[in-house]
Amino acid sequence: MDKKKFTENGEVLSILKELRTQLGNKKFSDIEDKNGNQYVDLVQEGGGVLGVALVGYVYVLEKMGIRFLSLAGTSAGSINTMLMAAAGTCDVEKSDWILDCLCNKNLYDFVDGDSDARDFIDALLSDSGNLKLVMKGAQVIDNFRDDLGLNPGKNFHQWISNLLVQKKIRNYGDLKALRNKGVSDGNKLYRLMNDGTKPEYTNVKHWSEMALVTADITTQSKIVFPEMIDLFYANPEVQNPADFVRASMSIPFFFIPFRIKNIPGGADSWEKWNKATGLRTSVPQEVMFMDGGIISNFPIDIFHDNYKVPASPTFGIKLGYDKNEINKNEKVFSVAGAMFNTARFAYDFEFLNKNPDFRCLIGYIDTDGHNWLNFNLTDEAQVDLFIRGARTAAAFLNSFNWAEYKEIRKSKSAYYNNAEK
Repeated sequence: MDKKKFTENGEVLSILKELRTQLGNKKFSDIEDKNGNQYVDLVQEGGGVLGVALVGYVYVLEKMGIRFLSLAGTSAGSINTMLMAAAGTCDVEKSDWILDCLCNKNLYDFVDGDSDARDFIDALLSDSGNLKLVMKGAQVIDNFRDDLGLNPGKNFHQWISNLLVQKKIRNYGDLKALRNKGVSDGNKLYRLMNDGTKPEYTNVKHWSEMALVTADITTQSKIVFPEMIDLFYANPEVQNPADFVRASMSIPFFFIPFRIKNIPGGADSWEKWNKATGLRTSVPQEVMFMDGGIISNFPIDIFHDNYKVPASPTFGIKLGYDKNEINKNEKVFSVAGAMFNTARFAYDFEFLNKNPDFRCLIGYIDTDGHNWLNFNLTDEAQVDLFIRGARTAAAFLNSFNWAEYKEIRKSKSAYYNNAEK
C-alpha cells in the first residue's frame, strides 16, 4: 500500500491544517528542545490490529511538535513502542517510518499457523454458527493441546527483528545505547522553570526509560521488559529486543506462548526473582509468556509518581472505551473472549478509578466496527483506523490544559507528601 493513502488523505491534511491554526504556541510540557519541540511520556494500549490507530494518533502529535521521552505499551501498544524506541533519538519523528513498515507488510502474514488453524480463525471471525465452529474447532484441538495456540508467531518475530536491524539494532545493547543518547548530535533539551529560566535538561533516565508489559504464566507474574531482563538472560546485552515484543503480544490461544529457556539459576538469581516477583519456589528453567493484556493492557501507571509534579505529562492512548457494551453472546469462544477482557480491564480500571487526574491525559480512539483479531484488514480499514487515531489526537490536543494539570498534580503531591509526615 502507498503511504500517501495515509499521509495525504484529505481528512488528515485538514486536521493538521486546522490544528496549526488552533494551537498556536500552546504549551503541553515544560521540556522542550532548541527547535521548539515539546516532550512528553507516552503509554499505548494493546488491541491487536487496532494498533494501526495508534500510529495515526502519534503521527498527529509529531506533526504538531510533540516528541517522546519515556515509552510504554502492551501487546499492540508494545509493537508501536518498540518501533518508536528503535526509530531514532527522541527528537526524531518516528511515525513516518512506522507507516513505511506497515505499508510494506501484509498483516495476515502474522497468521502463520497451518491451514486448519487459518480455517478456524476465518470461521471464528466471520461469526459462523456453532456447528461450523465445532467442526473447524475439532481440526485444531491438537494445536491447542500440543502447542497451546494456533500461530507460532515466527513471522511476526522475524518481521520485528528485520525492522530493528534496519535501524542498526541487533541486540539490547544497541537499543540501550540509542535510548541513552537521547537527542541527536547538536540538539539539547531544556526545562522551563517557574522563574522563567530554561536550564539544560540532562535526566538520561527519563528519556531512556521504556516498558513493555507481558505476563509470565509459569510463575504467574507481571513482567516488564527491559527492566526485568536480567531475570531471564545471563547476558542481557546480546539478546534480541524483538523477544520483548513477541512476549507482550502473545494473544492467548491465538498465538503460541513465547518461551525463554535456560533461565539463570542459583542463589543470586533466586534473590532477584524473589524481590521482583515474590517467587518463593525454585527459579524455573523455562518460562512461558502470554499477552501482557491479561495483566495490564494499558499500563498508564508505569511512570507515575504521586509525590512529584512532573516536568512533562504522560499521555495515554486507548483503543476505544472499556465496557461500552454488555456481552450477550454465549458461544464458547465469545465467553472465552469475555473472560480475557474481564482480566485486562480490571487492573487498569482500578488505577484510573483511584487516580481520576489521569483521565485528562488519555485519548480514547473510537474503533467500533473493527475486529481487533482481524489480521486480514483491507487497505481501506487500515486508513480508516489511522484517520480515527488522527481525529482523536486533534481533539485531545485542543482540550488538554498543561497549566491546569500541573495545578491538579501540585495539590495531589502536597496531599501525599503531607500524609507521609
